[in-house]
Amino acid sequence: MKPEESCDQISVLYDGSCPLCRREIAHLQGLAERQEQSSLCFVDISKPGRFASEYAVDRAALLARFHVQCADGSLLHGAAAFVEMWRHLPGWRWLARLAQLPGMLTVMEWAYRGFLRVRPRLQAIARFFETRA
Repeated sequence: MKPEESCDQISVLYDGSCPLCRREIAHLQGLAERQEQSSLCFVDISKPGRFASEYAVDRAALLARFHVQCADGSLLHGAAAFVEMWRHLPGWRWLARLAQLPGMLTVMEWAYRGFLRVRPRLQAIARFFETRA
């Protein structure tokens, strides 16, 4: 599926064991809930066993990168997954439109890959502050 094509309903697959992911998803869920009919469903994939057969990708791969599953069953990951989710969020749709500019999705994917390199350190910092709160 091309990232420009929009899904009718998507499942946002996130790592609920990641403090960064939990905080971001809580914010996005709040935005989605403000819509009368949200087309987003948020799924915590950090719980073992439950999702093994539901997705065409193994659990480790799902936890390693951000994924969304479209209503047609297709799975997007990385920047393309963020863009698809943004299409369904009020106040974030402009980012989805920005991603349609030539080369922009590639730049967003590079930025996301850069984030993934530092994610473990950021998670450790976030966990440190969670335990001190």
